Amino acid sequence: MFDRALLARPSVEVAPLLLGAVVHGRGVSIRITEVEAYLGEVDPGSHAFRGETARNRVMYGEPGHLYTYFTYGMHVCANVVCSPTGTATAVLLRAGEVVDGLELARERRTTSRTDADLARGPARLVVALGIALSDNGIDLESGDVTLELAGERASFEQGPRTGVSGAGGTIDYPWRFWIPGDSTVSPYKASLPKKRPRSATL
Repeated sequence: MFDRALLARPSVEVAPLLLGAVVHGRGVSIRITEVEAYLGEVDPGSHAFRGETARNRVMYGEPGHLYTYFTYGMHVCANVVCSPTGTATAVLLRAGEVVDGLELARERRTTSRTDADLARGPARLVVALGIALSDNGIDLESGDVTLELAGERASFEQGPRTGVSGAGGTIDYPWRFWIPGDSTVSPYKASLPKKRPRSATL
């Protein structure tokens, strides 16, 4: 089931509803076990915190589309666009369990030591699904990548987002949601503090 009206709500409301949902990629399907919500222009951790840009324009569009971007110059991450058109919020797909296309996922993720590692982490999840940066803007109802919402709400826990620098990564933004006890959930990592330049004097 796909419900665009449900996705047309703030990401912090949509995020826990995506736990247990299944994303169908190119030959691989993944049950989502971990997500993070980003709340647009009121959220210092969001790409839309400073307003609309060419990079984040999809976030301001119709809910239910895929927002992809590069991180660290080499990894692609995938998000579900939420909120009504004109309001930029999104949910990062952080981790999941491969429920169909296991052999293909293993071929795409040859460095994974176990099946639980295939989509444990946002970059790994994207690779397993066959998603590329060029998929930015795909309609998750009718595109090559689709979203099937869960019939029942999953139990979840929540806490600070992982690896987010600055205020957006603090306990004031407990917008990481995960299914407790699931082996595919990625480990929490705080953002590394920036190194201070070494003083020229002793």
